[in-house]
Amino acid sequence: MLQKSFWRIRWQSLIQPWQEMDWLLLALPVGLTILGGVTIRSVEMNMGLTDWWQHWLVGGIGLVLALGIARSRYENLLQWQWIIYGATIVSLLAVKFLGVTALGAQRWITIGGFNVQPSEFAKIGVIITLAALLHNQSATLPSIGRTLLITGVPWALVFVQPDLGTSLVFGAVTIGMLYWANTNPGWLLLMISPIISAILFSVLLPGWFVWVALMTIIGWRTLPWARLGAFGALVVNLLSGILGKVLWNILHDYQKDRIILFLDPDKDPLGGGYHLIQSRIAIGAGELWGRGLGHGTQTQLDFIPEQHTDFIFSAIGEELGFVGAVVVLLVFWLICFRLVIIAQNAKDNFGSLLAIGVLSMLVFQVVVNIGMTIGLAPVTGIPLPWLSYGRSAMLKNFIALGIVESVANHRQRLKF
Repeated sequence: MLQKSFWRIRWQSLIQPWQEMDWLLLALPVGLTILGGVTIRSVEMNMGLTDWWQHWLVGGIGLVLALGIARSRYENLLQWQWIIYGATIVSLLAVKFLGVTALGAQRWITIGGFNVQPSEFAKIGVIITLAALLHNQSATLPSIGRTLLITGVPWALVFVQPDLGTSLVFGAVTIGMLYWANTNPGWLLLMISPIISAILFSVLLPGWFVWVALMTIIGWRTLPWARLGAFGALVVNLLSGILGKVLWNILHDYQKDRIILFLDPDKDPLGGGYHLIQSRIAIGAGELWGRGLGHGTQTQLDFIPEQHTDFIFSAIGEELGFVGAVVVLLVFWLICFRLVIIAQNAKDNFGSLLAIGVLSMLVFQVVVNIGMTIGLAPVTGIPLPWLSYGRSAMLKNFIALGIVESVANHRQRLKF
């Protein structure tokens, strides 16, 4: 009896630093990481590559980091806010001057023989910075302006790499966290209205007129000094068509092709639209139960470019079928659900905003990545969390998970 009590006490002392963690939230990404390695091995079995076990190795390192971060107190990040922000800026500047160019973009730094992508870790830096800025201030226009100015610096550095996908992630994180910080939804809509106006001006002119009128009304109803707010919203959205053409000229040719071919990939079936068409064929070929691991024609014959990274969902759809794809979507839904629960139960605004920032990042990446594989979104190079191969992205995802687990692990205990 004494021996059993000893081992029970010993076990409790070992797990005590993590006893309040959300274990389901930890287990689900681990399961996705395992599935990612299995799928990568399946699509590369004829090539003799070792990306699959490297995927698991980096995932294991990330899991250890997540457990270590979950044990520490997330509140300490407030003391390191500006150091984290400064390190984020420095790392992105280092890419500009010391970075390695690949696939038409300069996004990587070589450290110890490994290519590291600072823009992935910058996502965490932006989440921490935004949470620190928003947790104790009211949602006023001046405070929102300061927040956008501070977070706009890393966004601009990423955009000029060029890394359009990651810059869009920054935008999604900012909108999600501002909304959770009780920012007026009308203001958030006005923030993104120039982008929508620029698109509508080019593809649907009647819709653009309706949108400009709607934004004018929202500016009148939500902004201080109603007439001035309405006038400002009107002017900004009227000018957005011209600005849209300017921004279009700034984009690189391959970025323009991705947007155009997303609308109609059959315009260039042997060129830029090839991978979009092959991705849809692969997912459709999987039918209900899939062709089985190692038996997908599109994946095994290498019809789909980057099928172990950006287009891994296509391989899952072909080899595991509709059922496998739905299971993956369900797992992501459960992860997002647990993140919302942690945000709601956090003991302070800072922890709640951290969880929502990670939620916004994951939701945007999952929606865009899966959307592009089925023809509902342009190709942006955004990886599918925990499934796509990528060392920097994998470590970033587990670090973000560890921060949220720290929020859960150090929430106030309920007393009855």
